[in-house]
Order: sequence, then C-alpha cells, then structure tokens
Amino acid sequence: MPSQRGAAVAGRICSRASSGAAVGRNRSQVGAVCRPVKRARILALVLSFLGIQLTWLIAPAYACGCGAMIPDPASRISVANEQSVLRWDGRQEQIVMRLTVAGDARHAAWIMPVPHRATVRLDDPALFDQLARAIQPVHRTRYHFWPDDGDWPFDSHDTVGAAAPPDPAGVGVVDRQQLGPFDVARLTATDPGALGGWLRAHGFPLPARLRTALQPYVDRHWEYVAVRLAPSAAGSSLHGALDPIRLTFAADAPVYPMRLSRLATTPQSLGLYVLATHRMRTRTTIGGPAPSTVFAGRLGPQDGALGPLTARTPYLTALTQQFPDPARISGDHELLQAPADTPVQQVVYDDELRRIAGIPAWGLTVGGGLLVIVAVVAVIVVRRSRRPVLPPPPVEPPPPLSPSAPVG
Repeated sequence: MPSQRGAAVAGRICSRASSGAAVGRNRSQVGAVCRPVKRARILALVLSFLGIQLTWLIAPAYACGCGAMIPDPASRISVANEQSVLRWDGRQEQIVMRLTVAGDARHAAWIMPVPHRATVRLDDPALFDQLARAIQPVHRTRYHFWPDDGDWPFDSHDTVGAAAPPDPAGVGVVDRQQLGPFDVARLTATDPGALGGWLRAHGFPLPARLRTALQPYVDRHWEYVAVRLAPSAAGSSLHGALDPIRLTFAADAPVYPMRLSRLATTPQSLGLYVLATHRMRTRTTIGGPAPSTVFAGRLGPQDGALGPLTARTPYLTALTQQFPDPARISGDHELLQAPADTPVQQVVYDDELRRIAGIPAWGLTVGGGLLVIVAVVAVIVVRRSRRPVLPPPPVEPPPPLSPSAPVG
C-alpha cells in the first residue's frame, strides 16, 4: 500500500510538473522524481514487447510436410526444407525422408503414421543429390532476330547477381532401436490418449491438440514411428540437414501421410519423388491447389543409392504442391497410376542473338536494306543525269500581214 500511494503521489507530481505548477528549486526536485517514473514506464513497455517476442520464438512447430515435429517445450524448431522419396512396387512401399531444420532445440520428436508395421533404417544422403541431377531441366538455345536487352545496342554491364518405464494400457511397443543419433520407437495404439502418455513417459512430449489429429489413424488401426531426434555432437542443437530415414512397410496402394500437416500455422509445401513402374498422380488435391508435375520419365540404369530403388521401379514422377492454408488439408495423398506415361521435362531456354559470320543478322539485314535503297536511289539519279536533253522545238515566225487597201 505505501508503494501504491508513493506511485500515485509521484504521478501527481509529474502531472503538476508538466503543467508548470512547480518553479525554482521545487521544479528540479519534481524532475528528479519524474524521471525514474518515466524510465519505469518505458522499461515496462520494453519488457512487455520482449515477452511477446519470446512467446513467439518458443512456439513449437507441430507439423511438417509428412508427420509431426515436436521440440522441447522451451525450445523452437522449424523445418526449413523437406525432401521425400516414395517407392512402390505393387506390394511394398518405401518412404525416404530428409529434413533440414533450424532453431535452438537440442532434442525433438518426429511422429510418422504408417498403415502397416514398418522397418526403419538410416539412408544415404547422396540419394537426393542423384535425384536432383536426374530431373535437371534441359537447356535449349532459342535464337531471336531483333536485339533484346543485353544485346547491342541495348547491352548493359549490370549482372544478376531439416530402463524405460512400463508401457501404459492401449499401446503396444513393436520395438525400439538406436539409429545413429536417433532413438526410434515403433508402436501401435488403440487410443491417442494412451499414445500420448507413452510418448511423454519415454521423453516424447505430445501437444494436446495433436491427439485429435491422430484419431483418424487410430480408427484405421495404423501404426506409428516415433523418432527422438538428437544432434550427433553432445550439447549442440539440431541444425541443418539431418540424416535421411527410410521407412519400409507393406502397402496395397501407395499413400503419403499428410493429415498431420493441417496443424501447421504457416504455409506448407510438398516436394515428392515417386518411383513406380509407371507415371503416378494424386487421387485428390486434399485441400490445396492441384499438384504440379515437374518431371516424369523412365530412368536408365542407376548406380549408388538410387540404383536399388530404380531396379524394378524405373519411372520417376516428381510432384510439387503448395498449401497456403494448411488447416484445409483433408487427408493423406493417395497415389494412382496416370492414364499414360507421358514424359514431362522442364526446359530452360538460353536466348541468343542470331548471327551470320559473327555479325548480328538484324544488322546485316538492316544494313543490306539500307544499301539496296541507296543503290536504287543512286541508279535513278545516274539515269536521270544521263538522259539526253532535247532542244525545244523551233518557233515558227508568224505569217505576214496581208496588205491593206490604200486609204482614199
């Protein structure tokens, strides 16, 4: 109470000082009291602003393109890039994922629903480099006749410059394994609440709103792969490209889980390589614009990490899709065989000025046209200068006058 009265008195003193009631020595005393109050108010505003910013910074990312990413409660993590490969040979599906992450989280959990029991192992990062080279655009030269920007006389010099406690009822643990820095658990669940309890008991925090998102998978008796992500160096944070993880499970039809991405609060993008015997497409758009096919074609024999994946499934379809409003994502991507194996190849045109013997064709044409015009004009002038000038016809004198009769 005394401190409140003091603050009120100080407020009144500041008010009087601003109205000019205090003079002389009293004015200096009032200023001495007023300045700390102003500083306190400014400090309170700054702390409030910082509190809002810190609240935003520690907000966890609950979803990525495939599955759900959950950091420590007091940390933040974001998936800067996600690359996925889906291979389906008619009986078995494989999904290889590589996440590039940023943030200050030292540990994070990644949950991936799968329709059947899955095996999990680490994969070779070179796989994605091989796929990127396989779908590189084809460069073709396109000639233009008239000069464009960058051609003379319009040229310029500018350049363009991701011992355990007992298991609660409702959850069945298939197994748990250590893959490099990753702690991987494969489990089944008949109830999302029990799944969340098991994850928390084993060090995987589960946001409450994620339980509702998991219910459709529980209803369809899917299983889950829960991966505790940790950096390879102790004491460091998760940052950069993580080791790819390969999931292998039985599948009568290829499916790419996307339902959990509806929990994301920022726009999501999907980049998916599909390897099968034929070109593939998605059944629906699941709440986003139609996917774009950036490449479709049959690959030849491959070596390295890509070789085993293309042995019986050589047709590669590369799909991209944007989700500006993730809350509209309505399900998982089911993939179907396209009506035809029509190839798709992006083409990058390199525009060049058409030249003849190193000289721009337009210059030869324009210059030649001017020479022809000059020559025609010269010929006309010369012909006119050589035309003989005929003298005018002679002028005949008038006839003589007839003599007049003599005057009387």
